[in-house]
Amino acid sequence: MKFSFSKWHGLGNDFVIVNGFQEKIENYPAMAIEVCDRHTGIGADGLVVVLPSSIADFEMRIFNSDGSEAEMCGNVTRCMARYVYENGLTDKTKITLATKAGIIIPELIFIDDVLSTVKVDMGEPHLTRSEIPMNGNGVEKVIGEVVVTPEGEYPITCVSMGNPHCVIFVDDITKTDIGAIGPVVEKHNLFPRKTNVEFVQVLSKQKVRMRVWERGAGITMACGTGACATLVAGVLNHKLDRQAVVELDGGELIIEWGLDNHIYMSGPAVEVFRGEYL
Repeated sequence: MKFSFSKWHGLGNDFVIVNGFQEKIENYPAMAIEVCDRHTGIGADGLVVVLPSSIADFEMRIFNSDGSEAEMCGNVTRCMARYVYENGLTDKTKITLATKAGIIIPELIFIDDVLSTVKVDMGEPHLTRSEIPMNGNGVEKVIGEVVVTPEGEYPITCVSMGNPHCVIFVDDITKTDIGAIGPVVEKHNLFPRKTNVEFVQVLSKQKVRMRVWERGAGITMACGTGACATLVAGVLNHKLDRQAVVELDGGELIIEWGLDNHIYMSGPAVEVFRGEYL
């Protein structure tokens, strides 16, 4: 199947973006597995398609490298905002995106006519078990609850940013075996739809170091929704202020938990190259 694409990344979390107004892909999950392969395909953490929407400026569908469909992704939201603007699909610098997690609102921030950053209103965090989702008492919050795995016992704080996150605070992230712990937590029977797993070392009340095991993709260089969940978990555990820098493998994001209860994420979005997939 032949189609045009654009390759983007947000702090190294990379995506193949396809214009669904012009290109037709018959089987998104199968194509995601094919194009995301880093040896025989384009190579990416996900395949993302922009489509028309009756409730927002655009619809965004996100397929992980294993073919599963994600509800939301913060990094690709920033990339999508630049993509639709710079490719003439809109002249708006602030748009609405319909996702499986609801309406997300990214905004391009210009200083002296130069793009400075992309700021995204990620909406409100959800904290109860039923919202995440997790098994157990649906109205309970999970803050510092100990989970038992074959790799050990870990205190977890769980947050939904439209997709599930399990945040684990560690003393030294350099000594944390993310490749071993991540998949067993991701697939733990607490999580009926699996979960993303963030490992977080607190550096100060305004800064943390985070690494992530993403559901359906494994270790990635960044996760925007994970950074948002990390700030929320840090506030809930009295480890962070309501605005902080989250340092990921690919760079830094600024995350703020506003007085309106919305989470705001600011960071870069970069186009790498364009091409045709044959």
